[in-house]
Amino acid sequence: MDNVSILLVDDEQAILHMLKTVLLKEQFVDIDTVTTGEDAIAACEKKTYHCIVLDVMLPGRSGLEICPFMRQLTDAPILFLTAKTTDYDKLTGFAVGGDDYVVKPFNPLEVVARMKSLLKRYLPRQAESGRSLPSYDVNPSPTSPQEGSYDYGRFQLNEHAGELRVDGQLVGCPALVYQLLLFFCKHPNRIFTKSELYERVWESEAIRDDNTVMVHIHRIRERIEADPSRPELLVNVRGLGYKLVLPEAELRR
Repeated sequence: MDNVSILLVDDEQAILHMLKTVLLKEQFVDIDTVTTGEDAIAACEKKTYHCIVLDVMLPGRSGLEICPFMRQLTDAPILFLTAKTTDYDKLTGFAVGGDDYVVKPFNPLEVVARMKSLLKRYLPRQAESGRSLPSYDVNPSPTSPQEGSYDYGRFQLNEHAGELRVDGQLVGCPALVYQLLLFFCKHPNRIFTKSELYERVWESEAIRDDNTVMVHIHRIRERIEADPSRPELLVNVRGLGYKLVLPEAELRR
């Protein structure tokens, strides 16, 4: 894991030391630590990270407050550490750009397991994009003759370039939001339950959380739907699950 850069952000030195020790044992060697939100933003300005662990309760600006600024600098997965356990707090973390969360007190091995799960999806996408610096702006296809390209009318997704275009414009897409949308694109008109989506995309039954899937579904709709409150592409089939609907022109082929 010497090619993977990790940023740990927490104001408690004991937590930073514990996480860094466990990560080193797991063969991660490029690990930076900071204790404030301002330092975290500065670190992302200077260096490319592949995964970020971000404490919510930081001195000064909180992790929730700085996350949108970090999202302007990196599309690396962000794992929140939080002492707050309400659904509202968790959903807020996803809404501002987080990809996952762990509630304090936590087992450091769980943090590492979640990081590995996030990296498993992020690193291949970064490598295929051919970009040395990740950018937040960004299987034969069922709807395009070009392998790895998916055309759903209002939006197009290019798997090899790691790009999502909506109405012809590039749209920023965090790693797991992108991976979930890609999964739907590869399985058009097929219904998946929240549990199936978590197992197929997150690939971790042990840390399943249905709220995680629901939030990422919402974040996809914010990007691809003309009216996210009335989705026409990524729809909910009541009592069954979610499916991505093929354009009518493709259904008639």
